[in-house]
Amino acid sequence: MKAADFDFYLPEGLIAKKPSDERGLSRLLVLHRNGEMEHRTFSNLPAYLNEGDLLLLNNTKVFPARLTGIKPTGGKFEFLLVKEIGIDKWEILSRGKYRGEISIAGGFSANIENQTVLFSYSGDLMENLWRYGDMPLPPYIKRKPEPADREWYQTVYAKKEGSIAAPTAGLHFTSGLIEKIKDKGVKVRRLTLHVGIGTFKPIKTENLNEHCMDSEYFEIGKEIIEEIKKTKASGKRVFSVGTTTTRAIEGYMSGRWAKHDTRCRIQDARYEKQDTEEIEGSYRASCIVHHESQNICGYTNIFIYPGYKFKVVDSLITNFHLPRSTPLMLASAFCGAEKLRGAYSAAVSQKYRFFSYGDAMLIL
Repeated sequence: MKAADFDFYLPEGLIAKKPSDERGLSRLLVLHRNGEMEHRTFSNLPAYLNEGDLLLLNNTKVFPARLTGIKPTGGKFEFLLVKEIGIDKWEILSRGKYRGEISIAGGFSANIENQTVLFSYSGDLMENLWRYGDMPLPPYIKRKPEPADREWYQTVYAKKEGSIAAPTAGLHFTSGLIEKIKDKGVKVRRLTLHVGIGTFKPIKTENLNEHCMDSEYFEIGKEIIEEIKKTKASGKRVFSVGTTTTRAIEGYMSGRWAKHDTRCRIQDARYEKQDTEEIEGSYRASCIVHHESQNICGYTNIFIYPGYKFKVVDSLITNFHLPRSTPLMLASAFCGAEKLRGAYSAAVSQKYRFFSYGDAMLIL
């Protein structure tokens, strides 16, 4: 398939610039596998889960990764932290090129060179980022971050700092809604995938199988793997909240992950092997479990698009995604490209709100 197959028309007015007035009251388009659709609100979600089902959430926490520094000449230099690559050293994205010192605030300064930043500060780096940084809102929102975004561009269950973008399907949940789901006998479990540039990296190749995702760090409790196996063996369903949760669990269960960060396809990387298995297509990967920890920790650059066979996820809760984006392709792989196109067409005609601060879908 080609990236152009995932284009669609979207009026500018349907891009959500602000969050809903209240979490849980956003709209919910329910898409059944037979193509039937329902138009509900997100607060209706518990009605679609049953006792014994398993709901997986991504508890990553967005940090203020957007910074502005002042050059010695007095000019501004704005940049986004992308990936930590050493002690106080990060890869960055910026619109312009610059090499040299910048002052961010007080004793917080940095040196920029070759699209990397090396920080100098007193105290804790993350404390400085929270004090002087801005939340990394997506560029299509077309406004500067506001203080309220520190709360709204964050799930209510966010815990582990490390993301430069929110796992947006989770933004619709309230603590009360999660409790209602638990009251039905649904198991709610949390894993972590720190959302990085890999989720949003533009596809520049004509054919999808030539696109290379950047890897993203994940942690999954060992007990979750056992619960998934028991849930599926009992005939119950695994619900995944968002494409990042899906990539973490499918990346691990498909064997498409590595202990260390990789720049391109995992099957081309060299790393320790404990158990190796053949995966469909040309993929081969190692299954490395950190026995000294209660968590499985690693990096995945799994790219899920139509043709992929899901190992874990039975139902997907997700937002409405950008044209030609990898999350859109994952959703297409899950329910079928034609059905998803039909759902998106209905969402446009019904004036659903799109993208990060927009409405949600439930694909059953």
